[in-house]
Amino acid sequence: MYRDAWRWGLTLQTYVQLTMLEQHTRPQTSPVRLMERSIHSARYVFVENLYRSGKMPEVDYVVLSEWFNWIGRNLDVHVDLIVYLRTNPENCYQRLKKRCREEEKVIPLEYLRAIHHLYEEWLIAGDRFSVAAPVLVIEADHDMEKMLEVLEQNRNQILAPENRKRGP
Repeated sequence: MYRDAWRWGLTLQTYVQLTMLEQHTRPQTSPVRLMERSIHSARYVFVENLYRSGKMPEVDYVVLSEWFNWIGRNLDVHVDLIVYLRTNPENCYQRLKKRCREEEKVIPLEYLRAIHHLYEEWLIAGDRFSVAAPVLVIEADHDMEKMLEVLEQNRNQILAPENRKRGP
């Protein structure tokens, strides 16, 4: 997809939307369901990025958007809280290079900057799309030890709905 987004963008995002839908709607067996991403971030960040960057034809964008809207009207894909691990794109890029995953070697820094901008636009500025839940912003430009400490400090707010502050 990173090498030829025009060709593979719709295919990938259709599959992502399907797998996210499966995660959102599967029977819940524990009091909390944690997801790395959601159907909402797939639409408002990744699909949006493909379209805005000119790597997705308008017709594909409209089809994915209509499917997303139908899903939202007809199925329960709500989320109770969005935890935004806010990290600058340069730090993300360094972490990506350090992981040294073959499929990530082709991801340019500009792509990460665009994704970061869309997360900021959606979750912080609220410019174009509605936010599906309260947003907890956690600054995540720290090493792993510090991040574990920060996450522990926010544990109750993340895991216990009655302890959450309402609103972004």
